[in-house]
Amino acid sequence: MKEINAKGLPCPQPVIKTKEALENLKEGEKIKVIVDNETALKNIQKFVNSQGHKILSIENLNSDFLIIIEKVEGKEKEITISCELEPEKDEGLFVVIATDTMGKDESLGKILMKAYFETMLAHNLFPKKIFFMNRGVFLTTQEEEIISILKELEKRGVEIFSCGTCLKYYQLEDKLKVGHRAGTDVYLEGIFYSKKTVWIG
Repeated sequence: MKEINAKGLPCPQPVIKTKEALENLKEGEKIKVIVDNETALKNIQKFVNSQGHKILSIENLNSDFLIIIEKVEGKEKEITISCELEPEKDEGLFVVIATDTMGKDESLGKILMKAYFETMLAHNLFPKKIFFMNRGVFLTTQEEEIISILKELEKRGVEIFSCGTCLKYYQLEDKLKVGHRAGTDVYLEGIFYSKKTVWIG
């Protein structure tokens, strides 16, 4: 049985490697896929189910997941496509933070960024989700003053996410202090399903 090691790969590489491996199999043959986070696991599950293949088992190996998949051949005329209804648009706001400062002046930009989050708290104006990416992940890992504000926003119901690929790129994976690590699925769903998206950076 062929084994695909997709640990440490950014989204959507685990799904792409799984797809390529299945294309080279005959019906009934199986592959093992290993991933190291729940986001990759869910993305592979969605892909396998959408293509009509079978997930035979999922085993939790400490912090890793071992997925065994069986290939199922389909004929185009026999394929049944079942579509889920699109979720209702969120009433809240989706905010993407792709920088750790506002504007080109770094010193002023840090002051403005802190004030931005403080104003949210002061006026009780909360987005539904905040997604930190690129240098924005420094705000959820290193900027203690910002982190304390974000923790308070989280208590008020704001969902906070940091890009897993970005954390890995900046070697900050073990330094996340608020919110959750997330893949591009959270980012895309936020853009498509939220009533409004605001991009900073």
